[in-house]
Amino acid sequence: MNTATTLSFTTPALLEQLAQLNADQLDELDFGVIGFDAETNVCRYNRTESEAAGLTGPRVLGQPLFTNVAPCLNNFMVGQRFDDAEDGNTALDDTIDYVLTLRMRPIKVKLRLLAEPGSAVRYVLVQRRL
Repeated sequence: MNTATTLSFTTPALLEQLAQLNADQLDELDFGVIGFDAETNVCRYNRTESEAAGLTGPRVLGQPLFTNVAPCLNNFMVGQRFDDAEDGNTALDDTIDYVLTLRMRPIKVKLRLLAEPGSAVRYVLVQRRL
């Protein structure tokens, strides 16, 4: 069993562990992973999220998360939390109930929002199996 298969949506200190995984290991996770950089461009995207959302990695990687990929996340519940954490130079590790609506019928999910001051990548994790 490798590190990726022991990680779950609720694993403590998950941001640091995600940063250690390569693309193949990210693909082994059973929850969606969307990593984005300081300009909000998607730089990490796993197979679980790709298959569930119907968006391929080449279509998503390098695109702005909150405008081109998932504008349904550009609100006070998600996007604003990342902005507030960055502005306050504070860590973010929040899990929220959410309904995804873009390009699909509304689907209830849990989102985990992860950011650390100084970290090059921030994450939106998506757990569809509730």
